[in-house]
Amino acid sequence: MQPPNISPIQPPPWLPKSHVSADLGYTGFHPPRPGEDEDVLTTENVRNGFTLPKFVQAEKFSAKDVVHANIRSGDALLKLEELMNDVFTRRADRIGPIPPSTFRMPGRSTFTDARRQAWLADLANPDVPLYKLGKSVPHGHKGHDLLDLLHTNTVAIPRAVWFLRVVGANETAGLRNKPAYNPTQYSIEWANVVTSYLKKQLADIQLPSAPRLGLNIKQTFKGVLAEVEGRDRWVSRFSYSLELLRPLYSEGLVDSRTFLVWLVQQIGTSNLAQLGFMVRLADEYLDGIVKNRALARPLIDTCLCKLAEIRSSPSQEFLTGTEALLMIILQRVCLSLPDVFVSPAMWSAHATLISSALTENLMDHTSDPHIDQNSRDLHQLLVDNFLDIKRRNEAMLFTNLPSHVSARLRTVVSDVQLLNSISSKTDMASVVFFATDHLDDCLIFIDKLQMLLTWSVTPLQFGDHRPFAAVTLIRNWRVKVGDRATRRDFTGPDEFLQDQLFDWLETSEIAGDPQNLRAVANLFGKLLKDDLFSYSSYVQRLVARGESGLSYTEPNGSRHREFLRCIPLWNSTSSLTSQRKVILHGARARETPEDLHEREIRKEIRALLPDLFNGSDGTPPVISMPHLLDTCKNLISAPRFEQVRTFRHWLLPVLQRRISDVTRDQSRMSQPQLVTWYSVCIELMVHTKCFDSALELILCALQHAITVDLLTAVIDTLHRFPCIWTCMNVTGTIVNALDSAHQRWKKSRGGEIRSLLNLLVEFDDNRHLDDASRARLVADISAFTVTLRPHADRPEPVPDVLPEILLLAEDPNEDAPSILASSLWLKYRMSSDWAWKVWDNTVASLRQIPRMTPDAANRRICALRYGTFLWHVDEHLPKGLDEEVLHWFLGPGKNEIAALEVDAWDVLTVVLLHLSVQGALQTTTILQGLVYPAWQLGASTSNVQQGQSRETLLRAVNALFQQLLLRDDSGSQNMPIHLLELQRIRTRRQAVYGEPHFSHLVSSIPLLVSLESNEHLSADIRKDLASLRLALSEHDDLRHGAFRNLDAIRETFEKALLVEELDENRDKSMVGALRVLLSDPLDDDCVELSSWPDVTSPLSPWKLAATSIQLQFILRQMGRALSSEGKHAAAAEASLDKLILMIFHHSMTSEEAYFVAQMARGTEGAVAAKFINNGLKCVTVIFRDLTMSSKSLTDGFERAGELLRVIAYVAEPLRAAGSQLPALDPAIQDEFFQVLNDKFVEVERNLNDESRLGTELSQATISLSRLLQFHLGFPVVWTAKIKESSVNLSATILRLALLHGSGSRLDLGAYSLLIDTLYYLLDELTLNVKPTNFDPFCYAPQIMPSDIPFDFPREYRNQIQTLLRHLPPTAVVSHLSASHRDSTGLLVHDTPVLNRPWEWTENLGDLAGLDPKEEEKDREEKDRLKVSHLVKNSGSLSLDLFAARVTGDGILHADQGDARTEANIRTFQDGLSADPMFKRDWRETRMEPEVSTLVDANVVPRPRGETSVLTAAPGARPRTSPASSVVSRSSAHGSGSRRPSPAQSSINKLSISTVGDDGDSSTTGSSSRKTSSKRKAPTSDDDVSIESSSRGKRTKPAPPPKVAPSKTRAKKR
Repeated sequence: MQPPNISPIQPPPWLPKSHVSADLGYTGFHPPRPGEDEDVLTTENVRNGFTLPKFVQAEKFSAKDVVHANIRSGDALLKLEELMNDVFTRRADRIGPIPPSTFRMPGRSTFTDARRQAWLADLANPDVPLYKLGKSVPHGHKGHDLLDLLHTNTVAIPRAVWFLRVVGANETAGLRNKPAYNPTQYSIEWANVVTSYLKKQLADIQLPSAPRLGLNIKQTFKGVLAEVEGRDRWVSRFSYSLELLRPLYSEGLVDSRTFLVWLVQQIGTSNLAQLGFMVRLADEYLDGIVKNRALARPLIDTCLCKLAEIRSSPSQEFLTGTEALLMIILQRVCLSLPDVFVSPAMWSAHATLISSALTENLMDHTSDPHIDQNSRDLHQLLVDNFLDIKRRNEAMLFTNLPSHVSARLRTVVSDVQLLNSISSKTDMASVVFFATDHLDDCLIFIDKLQMLLTWSVTPLQFGDHRPFAAVTLIRNWRVKVGDRATRRDFTGPDEFLQDQLFDWLETSEIAGDPQNLRAVANLFGKLLKDDLFSYSSYVQRLVARGESGLSYTEPNGSRHREFLRCIPLWNSTSSLTSQRKVILHGARARETPEDLHEREIRKEIRALLPDLFNGSDGTPPVISMPHLLDTCKNLISAPRFEQVRTFRHWLLPVLQRRISDVTRDQSRMSQPQLVTWYSVCIELMVHTKCFDSALELILCALQHAITVDLLTAVIDTLHRFPCIWTCMNVTGTIVNALDSAHQRWKKSRGGEIRSLLNLLVEFDDNRHLDDASRARLVADISAFTVTLRPHADRPEPVPDVLPEILLLAEDPNEDAPSILASSLWLKYRMSSDWAWKVWDNTVASLRQIPRMTPDAANRRICALRYGTFLWHVDEHLPKGLDEEVLHWFLGPGKNEIAALEVDAWDVLTVVLLHLSVQGALQTTTILQGLVYPAWQLGASTSNVQQGQSRETLLRAVNALFQQLLLRDDSGSQNMPIHLLELQRIRTRRQAVYGEPHFSHLVSSIPLLVSLESNEHLSADIRKDLASLRLALSEHDDLRHGAFRNLDAIRETFEKALLVEELDENRDKSMVGALRVLLSDPLDDDCVELSSWPDVTSPLSPWKLAATSIQLQFILRQMGRALSSEGKHAAAAEASLDKLILMIFHHSMTSEEAYFVAQMARGTEGAVAAKFINNGLKCVTVIFRDLTMSSKSLTDGFERAGELLRVIAYVAEPLRAAGSQLPALDPAIQDEFFQVLNDKFVEVERNLNDESRLGTELSQATISLSRLLQFHLGFPVVWTAKIKESSVNLSATILRLALLHGSGSRLDLGAYSLLIDTLYYLLDELTLNVKPTNFDPFCYAPQIMPSDIPFDFPREYRNQIQTLLRHLPPTAVVSHLSASHRDSTGLLVHDTPVLNRPWEWTENLGDLAGLDPKEEEKDREEKDRLKVSHLVKNSGSLSLDLFAARVTGDGILHADQGDARTEANIRTFQDGLSADPMFKRDWRETRMEPEVSTLVDANVVPRPRGETSVLTAAPGARPRTSPASSVVSRSSAHGSGSRRPSPAQSSINKLSISTVGDDGDSSTTGSSSRKTSSKRKAPTSDDDVSIESSSRGKRTKPAPPPKVAPSKTRAKKR
C-alpha cells in the first residue's frame, strides 16, 4: 500500500503576498513543516502539551522606556519623517500616471429595416445592456419622426435619453473642432424640435367656433379628446413627451432658455382647453422661470389675463382646477420673486385681480399644528409681500399721494367748515370743536381758540351768529374742564382762558385792525357777560406791566385803548366803572365823552318815540326804515360800550315797564303803541347787533302779549333770527316761553294761533319739551286741524266759477273780505280743493280790475281788499293757503301768469306782497312758483319776438324778486312803508337762505347769467337782470348760506356748465358771477385769469374752499372750450397757457403746490394734459440750465419737485378713474427724455469721480428717478430715438443702482428707488416689442454676474442677477469651474465649465461581468504594472480634467456591520486615503462582546424550525475570517503552537465557522417553507446555499464552494 500523496499547502486566494517582487511568502501564512519543535514527542510534550518558552516577562514587561528614550534622542523624529517621506516618494514614483482616455463615441451605421426594427426592439428591452447597443446605432431618423419612433416602441425614458444623446453627439461630431463651436447650440435646435412637437400636439385641441349671426350653416365639431380611442392615444403621446422632456431639460439636452421662452409665450396663445395642459407644464417648470425676471414678468401678465378670461367665461365652473392652479402659480411666484409684480402697467390693468389672487389662502387646512403653523406663516409672508408690492406700484403710479398741506392748515380748514355748517338745526351741545377737554394739550387748544376768535370777527366770514357761537363753544369747554378740575382737585381753567384771550387781543392782526374793532368789542362783550373774560383782570394786567397810551390824554395810543373804550360792561360795579374812567380819561375828568354822547342818543330815541316816555295815547307816527336810521345816527355810529349801556340800563327797563303797564290796563289793550314801540326798539337793537337786549325784550313782550298784532310781531322776530337763538343756546328758554304763551292764549281766547303752534313745533324739534307737553301740543294741532276742516263723506262740490269773488271788487265794506271768506269756508270747508278754486277765481278777478278801475290808487285799494280776503281764507285753512297757491303756480297758473298785462301785474304784485307780509304766502312759494319759472322761460327765448312778448313777465318778476329779497327801504309804491311790515318781509326771507330752498336760489344765479347773455332780450331788461344778480350775490345772507353749503355752489355751477351751450361771453360772465358770490364785490365785467394765482397765493383758511371752487370752475370751463373748435378753443388755450405758465414760473411752497394741484383735480383731460405738458416743459428748462454745484443742484431739484408735485396731483384723479391718461406732446417728450438721460449720465460720472457732492447727487438721483417714473406713466410714443435713449438709460440706472447698493455710496432708499425705476423702464420697453418677435431678453442688461461688486448684499445681488440675460447653468455644471495652480502652488479659478450634454454619454446601464478573456487580460496588466488595482480612463469625461492621480489604494466592499473583518482586511492593504481617521478610530476602539454573555453554555439543542441567534439570515453572506485556521510555529518566533484556552475552545465550537484546508463552511438556519427562485443564482464567492424543508428536516451544510470563500473587491479608480 502506497502512502498517500502529500497535498501541497496553499494560502487562501484572498491573502496577498508579503512583497510584490521578492519571494517572502504570504503575510500571516505559516504552514506546518516536518521537524518542527511541536512535532517532537517528548514526555513533557505528551503529558503537558507543547508550550513556548517565555522570552519576556509578559505581565511586567513594557517597551515604553525603550521607545521613549529613542524618541527623545536627538533627531529621532526627523529621521522618522525622512523615512516616511522617502517611503511616500518611492511609492509615488512606483505608481504610474493616469492612462490616456480610451472613450469612443458609439458610431452610426445604416441598418436595414429589419435590423433597425430589431435594434429598436432591443433598445426598448431593458434586459439588453446598452453597451452592446452602443457598438453602433442606426442612422436616419430625426426630429419629430425620431420622437414618434421612441413613443411607438415604448422605449424607457433613460434608454431613450441615451439614444437621443448618441444621435446628437454624432450630429455635432463634425463641428467640435471648429473655432466658433458652441456645445449648447444643438440643445437650442433640439429645444425647438421638442417645443414644436409639443405645440403640434396641443394644436389638436381646439374649441368649437362661436356661431355667427346671419349664417344658417350647420356646424359639426369633432375634437381629438371627444372619442375614447383618440383621447387615449393623444394622452399617451403627450404624457410620453412630457416624461422625456424632464431629463432632457434637467441635463441640458434641451436649452432651458429656449424652452422657457416658448412655454411663457405658448400660455398666452393657448385657448382655454389648451390652457389646462400648459398651466400644469408651467407649474412643473416654474422653478426655472422664477430665476429670471424677464421670463417671470410675461408669465405673470399672461396668467392674470387668462385668469380674467376664465372668470368672465361662461365655462368657469368647468375650469376651477385651472383657475386654482393659475392662482397657485401667482402665489408661488410672489413668494419666490415678488419683484416680478412690481410693474405699474400690470398693476393698473389687474390691481383687483392681483389682490384677490395673492391674498386668498389656498393652502389645505390640516389638524397637524406644525403644518398648520407653517401654512399660516406662508400666508402671512404672502400678504406681506403683496402689501409691499402694492406700496411700490402705487408709489410709481403716483396714486394715494399724501397731502402736503400742514396739519395746522388742514385742521383750520376743517374747523372753518364745521363752524360754517352751524345752522338753526344745530345742537350746540353736540358740536365737538375743542377735541381736548383737558389742559394737557394746551397748544392744540390755543390754536383752536385763536382760530375760533378770528373766525367770529373776520370780515371774510358772514353771519351775525358767529360771536354767539364762539362764546357758547368756549363756555361749554369751560364747564366741562371746570367740572373735571373740581372732581380731581385741579386748578380751574379760568386763569388759563383769561391769559389766552388777552394774548389774542395782544397779538392778533385781525383784532388789531380798526375795521374789526366793533366786532371785537361785540365778541368780548359776550365773553364778559358769560364771565369768560374778566375786565378788571384785563385792566390790572395792563396797568401792572406799565402799558402806555391807555389814556386819551397821551399822544401815542395803545391798541388796548380802543378795546377798553368799546368793550361793553354788562355786570359792572361802581368801582370798575370808576377804574375804567380814570384809565381812559384821567382822574380829574368829571364828565366823559361817553356821557355826553349817551345824552344825545337818548334825545334821539325820545324824539322818535315820544309817547313811550310822556305817557300819551295818541296814534303813533308812521316810521319807515330810512327815517329810523336817519333819526338815530348817533346810536348807530356809537361805540359798543355806549350802545349796550343805552339799551340795557335805560331803554330796556323803560320799555319793559311801559309794556307791563299797558297790558295791565284793560282799557288800553288795543293801543297800537305797543307794536310800534316794540318794532322800533327791536329794529334798533338788531341793527346795532344787541341781540341779548333784543331777547329780553322779546321774552317780555311774549309774556305780556295780549293782542294778536303784538304776538305776531314777536313770533316774526323769533322766526327772523333762529340761528342766533341757537348759537346763544337759548332755544330751550324760548320754547318754554312759547309754550306758556300758547297755554295762556288757549285759556284766554279758547283757541289756538296757527303761527304760534308752527313756531313752537319748529323750535322744539323734539329736543326741549317733555313728552307730556309734546303730546298736548300734538293734540292741540290735531284739534285745530279738525276744527278748520271737518271730515265728511259727501262734501259739497265747489263750482269752478265763484261770482261772489268778482263782486268783492266793488264792495266798499271794510268787513266784506272777512265776511266773504267766512261764508265760503262755512259752505265748502269739507271740500279739499275749495282754497285752490278760491285762489283761481281771485286771480281771474284780479285780471279784471284794471278794466273795472282805471285809477291806479283805486286799483291798489281794490288789490289790498283782495289781499285781505285771501289772508282771511288762509286763516280758515289748517295748513294755510301756501301749498295750494304753489300747486296752482306750477300747474295751470303758468299760462295765466304769462298772459298778464302790466296793469294786471301791478295789482297781482300788491296782493302777493300783502299776503307775504301777513304770512299767508311764503317767499319761497312766490319764488319757486312764479319767479324761477319766469326766468327759465326767458332764458329759453330763441328770437326777438319771444323776447318782446316775455319782457312784461320778466320785468314784473324782477321787481317782485327785488322787493321780496333785496329792498330794505320804502322806495317803491308797492313796497310796504310801515316798519313792522318791512320786518315781516325780512322774516319771510330767512326761509329762502335755508335748506331745502337755498339750492333753488343758488341755481337762479347761472340762470340770471344766461338771461344776461341772451341777445334776444332787450338791453334794458338784461341790464336790470345783471344789477339784480350783483345785488343778490353781494347780499350777506346769501354769502352766509353759500359758505355754509359750498357743495351746493359747486354742483350748481358745474351743472350749469354742462347744460349751457358754449358761449365765450356767457362763460366769462359765469366766472364773474361765481367770483362775486364767493369773494369781495368786484367788477365782474373784466375777468383776468392770470391774476388768480397772485390773489390765491396766500393760503387763507377762510377762503381756501371758496377759492378752490372758483379755480376748479375756471379750469373746467377752459377744458370745455378746448374740446370745441374755432376761436373759442384758441382763446381758451391761450388763457390756459398763460395761467399755467404763471403758476409754474413762480416759486411755491409745498402747501401752495398742493393747493394749486387740488384746484386742477378732476378737470378735463385736455386741461390736465396742458398742466402736465407745461410742467414737464418747465422741468426740462430747469434741468437744461442745471450745473453740478451744490446750490444749483439743491435749488433746481427743489423747484422740479414742486412742479412734479403739482402735475402728479393733477394726474392722480385720471389714474384713479381708470381713464386713459392724456398723451404727451411728442416734442416735449423727446426733449424731456433726452435731458433726463443726460442728467442721469452726468450724475453717474460725478459719483464715479468721488465728488464731494455725494448727498446732493444721491438726492438728484432720487428726483430723476421719480420724474422718470412719472413720465413712464403716460402713453409714450416709442420712436427709435426714445428706444435708443431708453436702452442707454437702463444701463445707466443699473450702474447707479450698483453704486448705491454697496461701498461708500451705500444708500438703501436710493437703491430701492433705482431698482424699481429700472423694473418700470424695462417693462415698458418689453411691452412695446412686436408680438411676432417675442424675446423677453432683448432689453435685459448686458453685464455679467461677475461685474456685480463682491461686497454687494445677497438680497440685492439676487435682484440684479434676475435682471440679467444669463440663466443659471444646469445642475451638472452649476458652481463648477476650471482651475489650475500657479507657480506658488495657489489654486487659481478659471472660466466656468461649459456644459457639453451631447458629448458626455455615460448612461450605459448596470455594470456587467467581464468576459474571462478580459479578466485574464486585466490580471496580466496588473502583473505587468505590479499593482493591485487597474485604473481605466474610459469615460467621456477624461480623468485629466479633474487632475486625478493614481494612489494605489482600493475601496474595500466589506459587509456592513462587521468592522472587525474590515479591519483584518485593511491590515493587508497599503491605503492612505480610503480610510478616514474618524472611521478608523471608531472601528479600532470598539470591543467585541463576549459570546458567553449572549449564549448560555448549557443551552439545549433548539427545536426544529428555529434559527440560531448567531446564524445569518437567509440570503445573507457568511462572514469569512481573513485569517488562516492553521497557526504554525513560525508565527510565534520559531516553533510550537499556542493552544487556546478551554473557554475559547467551547465558544469556537458553538459559534465560529472555521475555514481550514478542506474549506468547509457550516451554516445553520431554518425556514417553514422551501423557497425557490427562477432568477439566476448569484455568482459571488461569498454566497452560500441554504436548504430548508417544510417538514422540518435538519438543515444540511452547503457543499464547499469551488472557489475561494472570500475575495475582496476594490473599486477601480
